[in-house]
Amino acid sequence: MKFDEIRKHLSRFRVGIAGAGGLGSNCAVALTRCGIGSLVIADHDSVEEPNLNRQYYFTDQIGKAKTIALEENLSRINPETHVVSFQTILDKSNISGIFSGCDVIVEAFDSAEMKKMLIETVQTQLPHIPIVVASGLAGWGKNNTIRFRKIDDTLYICGDESSDVNDDLPPMAPRVGIVANMQANVVVEILMQKSIRQ
Repeated sequence: MKFDEIRKHLSRFRVGIAGAGGLGSNCAVALTRCGIGSLVIADHDSVEEPNLNRQYYFTDQIGKAKTIALEENLSRINPETHVVSFQTILDKSNISGIFSGCDVIVEAFDSAEMKKMLIETVQTQLPHIPIVVASGLAGWGKNNTIRFRKIDDTLYICGDESSDVNDDLPPMAPRVGIVANMQANVVVEILMQKSIRQ
């Protein structure tokens, strides 16, 4: 299948991204470059200088809401990808309303509690929508430990599933980027299979 055909298929779909940090911003960039039709991005945070070691932002965007800054960056990559952004903290009460029209949802949180809450809420309130989560991406090296695992038809995990972020094992651009791009790759695979079946 030629890239123009792939792009045409992907332009039919909407992907939700919960979090616009290292995982979310890099995953959004990869999907935008592939020609995804629309992205729904939710995050409550602003760009800070320490984010620049792994997140898809620039020094002149420090202080700006991540959703706004990311929307600007994505439009420079592919203005045909429609971005809907929500400057909000996600919780059980608003996840369904924000992501209900999506074909796939990407989990891109730092907090284990938020990851768990999102997975449980999506599987309960939006059980037909696949969710692609990340688990274990701290530090550097150990490429052979990063993997993909399909739990069931709606839950997919990317990462090493063991390395926790801490002061001595911080999140760094290479491994964060690998996992974010792996998430994007899983999303593309899900959507290409969906388009083939329809």
